Amino acid sequence: MKQNLKIAILMTLATTVLLGIIYPLAVTGLAQVMFHDKANGQLISRNGAVIGSRIIGQGFSGPGYVHSRPSAAGNGYDATSSNGSQLGPTNQKLVDRVNTDVARLHAENPSQPIPVDLVTTSASGLDPDITPAAAEFQVERIARERGVSPEKVREVIQKYTSGRQLGFLGEPRVNVLEVNLALDGTMGSKKAELSHGSNSEEAR
Repeated sequence: MKQNLKIAILMTLATTVLLGIIYPLAVTGLAQVMFHDKANGQLISRNGAVIGSRIIGQGFSGPGYVHSRPSAAGNGYDATSSNGSQLGPTNQKLVDRVNTDVARLHAENPSQPIPVDLVTTSASGLDPDITPAAAEFQVERIARERGVSPEKVREVIQKYTSGRQLGFLGEPRVNVLEVNLALDGTMGSKKAELSHGSNSEEAR
């Protein structure tokens, strides 16, 4: 009995040290060496300050910026409250919100069909990307607000459009934060009002 207890204690200690300390430290160390940017959240900095991540979305509502898809995470794009809306397709609150967004977008660009990701939330509420169609839908507004040609806006969007991984996985996508930073970098800064609160910030 004592021998079995001794073996059990030793195994517990050994596995705790191996799997609870050595293995996590080894994996963390390898990640920092081999995939430093990804291991640290793919953060984007400007002038020494972190302003966002390539893989966590932000909400932009300023007319001179590409807008993200709607978010139901907290008050919108709250990284501590990742979630979908949990509302079913017949829920009146969801129906009213979508209808309101559709009416607003139709007024903005009446000649174009509205891409579905501009009126629907994702399961995480933190999507950093939108579809190329959703970005194209916003080109005229952005160009008009910034006083440039639509072709110049399209050039920036194209630069930050990613294709399918390995040629067949996923769908083409546009990173919203990177496009907005590039728009400011090439065309001058505009005030970017964040949709998830009353604060505003410069996208820089």
